[in-house]
Amino acid sequence: MPELQPPLSCPAIPAPPLLLGLAGFGTVGAALAAILEKNKAEILSRTGREIRIKSILTRDPAKPRACPIPLGAHLTTQADDLLLDPEINVLVELIGGADTAGELIRRALESGKNVVTANKALLAERGNAIFSLAAERNLHLGYEAAVCGAIPIIRTLRASLAGNHIESLIGILNGTCNFILSEMSERNLDFAQALREAQRLGYAEADPELDIEGLDAAHKLSLLIRLAWGLEYPYTDMPVQGIAGVAPRDIRNAREFGYRIKLIGYARLGAGESAETGGMEAGVCPALVHENFLLSRVEGPYNAVRVEGNACGSLFLHGKGAGGPPTASSVLADILDIARGDNPNNTGFPLRRQLLPAHPLPDDRCFSPWYIRLTVRDCPGVLRDVSGILADNDISIAEVTQKEDAASPPAAEQGLLDCIPLLIMTHSSSVAGVQKALRALENSSFVQEPPVHYRVLGRSNVGTS
Repeated sequence: MPELQPPLSCPAIPAPPLLLGLAGFGTVGAALAAILEKNKAEILSRTGREIRIKSILTRDPAKPRACPIPLGAHLTTQADDLLLDPEINVLVELIGGADTAGELIRRALESGKNVVTANKALLAERGNAIFSLAAERNLHLGYEAAVCGAIPIIRTLRASLAGNHIESLIGILNGTCNFILSEMSERNLDFAQALREAQRLGYAEADPELDIEGLDAAHKLSLLIRLAWGLEYPYTDMPVQGIAGVAPRDIRNAREFGYRIKLIGYARLGAGESAETGGMEAGVCPALVHENFLLSRVEGPYNAVRVEGNACGSLFLHGKGAGGPPTASSVLADILDIARGDNPNNTGFPLRRQLLPAHPLPDDRCFSPWYIRLTVRDCPGVLRDVSGILADNDISIAEVTQKEDAASPPAAEQGLLDCIPLLIMTHSSSVAGVQKALRALENSSFVQEPPVHYRVLGRSNVGTS
């Protein structure tokens, strides 16, 4: 019997290089250039083609730079040098903002170029038109870097969990706020001190409003809802509360109860709801997270996301949420998809030209346990009256503590004579009931300061245990 001969093979024809037009050469752009050079061999082995930056759009080409300009790339102040160059395959938008960046992305898609961006604010505010244009032209719109830095949450929801019914999504989506709350907790700083430390270390901007008011986290949550359920939930429709009002005493109280205060983004479909009906509870707020939850142990400028699916169960993704190399790593992941010739799947729902609208659940259908701190007059019958107001609004008390915080100024020094703090942990209660009860308490004769209240994660609330 003749020997079998191996089949003849032809040498592989190398694919042409993928050429990038890079808009912005700041922290992330410079990190992307460095990774492309440092990991050149790994990238070539995974894609079969070289990836090079051809043109870089910048406001000041003469500006001194810590990172060298990539070999063969040229700096320009003219967007047309990127948009009208037929050799450039991909526009990488890293300048931020809405107007200029939005125009760049629109023109790039209209000219047939794929786009990769880290611009979560733009996609949250104007995403419908941009995603529709990319779908119409069958082009990639990569945005892994827009949410949680190096954490691959976009592709996890879009691809790895595509066969799951997502039951809930909850996460620490802003590293600046997490760093500030960690500093307040571990070093007993007040908010202003912790913010100054975050700014000194470069974790917070000189104007930190987007971060500390919760808007940055809301932008990201809106994008994650699109991927998890195929729903359009504008961040402007969400209840959003930042961390500027979080007091050190509440952080200390939370720890005594076995919790940590974190800025949380959360989303879940309501009971009996589906993506087609769109009834959803979502928002951003400081919350008490039980110390048994992995989320409570996420410290410093880190992000984490917990996803619950009906097939996969609970998944937890944790990592660096910002910074040059982590964000550039996610930018590069989207570029590699394009280099390999993967089909575009930008929203995770390629057959839907328009995402379905989400419908915020009414407050009487949104339930959570709660932490409530009251400053009350120290006189007989107050606890009875407080309990009565809570009971009238279907709020059941799980635990109550009446004591002065030794680390806080005594009530007398604050002009609150004969007053004491009352700390209450409730069982699961509706948002509507809690809001009504708090209004009644604030208007009562025995409550001397506006009540403080936060959601609690870990006392039987759906989708977060």
